[in-house]
Amino acid sequence: MSLLPRSAEEFSSAEYWEKFFKKRGERAFEWYGDYNSLCGVLHRYIKVPDQVLVVGCGNSELSEQLYDVGYKHLTNIDISETVVTHMNQRNAERRPGLTFQQVDATQTPYEEGSFQACLDKGTLDAMASEEEGALARSMLSEVGRVLSVGGRYVCVTLAQESVIRLAVEHFVQLGWAVRLHCLQQEPGEEEDSFALPVFVLVCTKFRQPMPSPILEMCLGEDGAPSRLSQVAELLSAVREHQAYSVLRKRLRTGTDASANLSLTLCHVKTGLPRYTLAVQDCPPGAKLPRSNLFAIFIVPQGSETAWLYSSSEGRKQLAASANFRRLVIVAMHRNQEYTDMQAVQSELSPMVMDLAPPGMPANQQVPFLSVGGDLGWREEVSRGLSELSGEYCVENVRGEDGELYRRLVFLSNAALVQSESRLVSTNTASSHKKKHKRKVKPTAAPKCSSSLSVDSGFLCCAHHEVMVAGLAMLRVGTPQNKDVPLSVLLVGLGGGGLPQFLRDFVPHVSVEVVELDPVVLDVAKEWFGFKPDDRLTVTLGDGLERITALQEEGARLFDVVMFDVDNKDSSLGMSCPPAAFVETSVLQKVCSLLTPRGMFTLNLVCRDCALRKSVLERVSAVFPTVFSRRIDGEVNEVLLCSPGKSESDAAGVLPSLRQAGESLQAALRAGTSRTPHIDVTELLKDLKIE
Repeated sequence: MSLLPRSAEEFSSAEYWEKFFKKRGERAFEWYGDYNSLCGVLHRYIKVPDQVLVVGCGNSELSEQLYDVGYKHLTNIDISETVVTHMNQRNAERRPGLTFQQVDATQTPYEEGSFQACLDKGTLDAMASEEEGALARSMLSEVGRVLSVGGRYVCVTLAQESVIRLAVEHFVQLGWAVRLHCLQQEPGEEEDSFALPVFVLVCTKFRQPMPSPILEMCLGEDGAPSRLSQVAELLSAVREHQAYSVLRKRLRTGTDASANLSLTLCHVKTGLPRYTLAVQDCPPGAKLPRSNLFAIFIVPQGSETAWLYSSSEGRKQLAASANFRRLVIVAMHRNQEYTDMQAVQSELSPMVMDLAPPGMPANQQVPFLSVGGDLGWREEVSRGLSELSGEYCVENVRGEDGELYRRLVFLSNAALVQSESRLVSTNTASSHKKKHKRKVKPTAAPKCSSSLSVDSGFLCCAHHEVMVAGLAMLRVGTPQNKDVPLSVLLVGLGGGGLPQFLRDFVPHVSVEVVELDPVVLDVAKEWFGFKPDDRLTVTLGDGLERITALQEEGARLFDVVMFDVDNKDSSLGMSCPPAAFVETSVLQKVCSLLTPRGMFTLNLVCRDCALRKSVLERVSAVFPTVFSRRIDGEVNEVLLCSPGKSESDAAGVLPSLRQAGESLQAALRAGTSRTPHIDVTELLKDLKIE
């Protein structure tokens, strides 16, 4: 027979415990921790003179150790005759005043109010699975009967949700005060312990029931209590502590370079997320200096969405370059204040060793790493709510290149930057005389956001650069097309950076943008310098409906149709575009809207290989020539699609396409005093034929 129960129900079986104790014999089984780990919280709530009822005492040494430190009024009861006989024999000489009685905890012979404390170590957990909790409720009712006013039920438990819900709801209905302590293990204890933390539930009886629930949670034996308003909040806090404890044990007992482990630390008072910690181990066999066991890397504010910090591949690369066995990558959250690097280190230091790798000496100093030694800079300039996309914020950040950027972020997916534009000072933007990138002093923040404007000649998104470079397929800027107008239909506005770049730098272009969300249009105008005119118009509405309407009208054709629209359904393996946009029927409509020389450009973000293959098959069935260009360090790829050439002709197109890129580059620079920051010929080098 195993010493551990095969199922939860076995905990409540008297027959199981009879067999358990007969097999266990003299060896005490400290099921939920020993006296040393529990004494702090027990001494806090149970006083030496108290009359104490110990329910389900088993052969635990806890009562013996309490007796030895002065608790002489212990009444120990258990349902097992075997254990009662054994414990009485074991203590007859050394502890003549310590007695054990065979008593059913649901029906005791004791008078009402005869005890000041009731101690329960695992008995509630054992009984809660029996008779759908009826047995445990009977025991709790009996505990309430025998406790005096002011008496406490002190229960050591693993806090399985059904168990803790049963007990807490029972005592809340009686008007008792409920407090729950989560006892964290000390570093080094994980090897021989359960992964789950031990909790101590303390329920206090009042003369008159409390009119509103008193629910409190404490971390550690002497942690300050935090007040909760509902039982559901308490249960949620328990789950969080349990999940953290399991993660902590996993980290302290092994390493796994392939695991993507992370946790979020919240502000104690507000409960809002403050830090997100991602744990990255180096692969086995990596040659590392013996002292390089563990380090913490602080991601500069505003850089947390960068590929190096936000993707699994990027974090592996960062850990490899840092050359530590384990690197914890820390990202700071919006709407939180951070004074300086020293303050962040001080805040994180108390819990750092919880995440250390196996074999890490407890007294070894953990280095904190960063870029440039500071926290970066972020300033929120606007926040609002879209009925279609939810809450959003507009923020200015300083990039690791020293430049300032403005971003639009929808908080439902805060790790994704929806739109981004580079900022320049108003004087710099108006003079157009600076040829080199403006560098911001690394520790400096702009004095006033109103002195900044968007640089429309700089495309922050690499896929936007490729979409512009793809115009070389139409020979834009070549001598034979010097004065030929170019019409573009773009689905998806964002901050307006791409359509505004097209209008400002591509000669003879007219652009129609279709945007579903009117709030996005308002944000683009107010914060990203977007200014529609007769060459750049916006149609508010559904992109698919607009394509259908244009096809049915049959009055307009476009030289280029571009899809740059994100997918709000995060459950799919494709985050751009929505699946409906690449259905065959839609692609056929797009093809029908193109002029004879026309092309279709698609920003594709697909992590599912099978889904990507399916999309490419559908696109290729409508557009015989498809070039793809992957974006370095990102999931994005841009598809440049033409209905006029076959795949067999595509290889011959590439050399002339790159030559056309030089003409496009020159055309972008002509006719304006500003310089567009784009290298068309370089972008066209890595085109791949699909």
